[in-house]
Amino acid sequence: MPFLREKNGKLSPHKLIAFAGSCLPALYLLGRMINQDLGAQPLVELTHQTGEWSVRLLFLSLCISPARRLFNAPKLINMRRTLGVAAFLYALAHFLLYVIDQNFALGTVAREIVLRLYLTIGFVALVMMTALGLTSTDGMIARVGSARWNKLHALTYSIAVLSVVHFAMQKKLNIYEPTWMAGLLAWLLIYRVAQRRLGELKLLHLSLLILAATLFTIAAEALWYGLLTGVNWQRVLLANLAFPDAIRPAWVVLFTTSALTLASLAAQRIWPKQRAREKLRPAE
Repeated sequence: MPFLREKNGKLSPHKLIAFAGSCLPALYLLGRMINQDLGAQPLVELTHQTGEWSVRLLFLSLCISPARRLFNAPKLINMRRTLGVAAFLYALAHFLLYVIDQNFALGTVAREIVLRLYLTIGFVALVMMTALGLTSTDGMIARVGSARWNKLHALTYSIAVLSVVHFAMQKKLNIYEPTWMAGLLAWLLIYRVAQRRLGELKLLHLSLLILAATLFTIAAEALWYGLLTGVNWQRVLLANLAFPDAIRPAWVVLFTTSALTLASLAAQRIWPKQRAREKLRPAE
């Protein structure tokens, strides 16, 4: 499989891990389908699951750029394209399953996309992902040009924002996962801006990042419930104080980003930067 090899022709362990990991959700869903373990509406469940895994894999692909710097592991970049293409394929499966669920009534599908805002948002994200997916080969990179290709693929962050909003609107009241995803996305976006402006981020910068992402998650959850459901936003804010009896999305963001920061400090001691053989480029 050429797409699992590095430019020197050797098999890439990073690409292999990303490919195998991307296949696991599909195999899991296939096993559930064979065992008839998808509930009363298996097609609807498959539609939801493929969409959710698309968002998760997209997030993993976005984590690669900061991870290669935080852990002094430049070869992690070999995983990014594989994860991004996998996210696109799951999103495509998500859409096709929805079309099948509508009995291939394309007129109905088009009308629903136009009339339902969360479907409009999801479809726009899919169109953008399709553009990135079709330009993900080495041949297309050479044809488009590196500079234009990087500008095009910077749309990944916009796709991530649209995907999280689509995910939350589809979930309606049960927005636990979309909320902590929004918090982690805020961390990724702020990290990208800070890294471009400041270069290497120190412990103080990373600590402020943790605080900013956590506060954003608290505010986003309160505003979502307050504006869209009529639930008192102050009650949602106070719910974050119920820890450890209740672990709200903000706590997930706090623990995750704190753990990543501590792990990166350990990694930089174990693998000091001078051992990295590849020069790290600015965040893409």
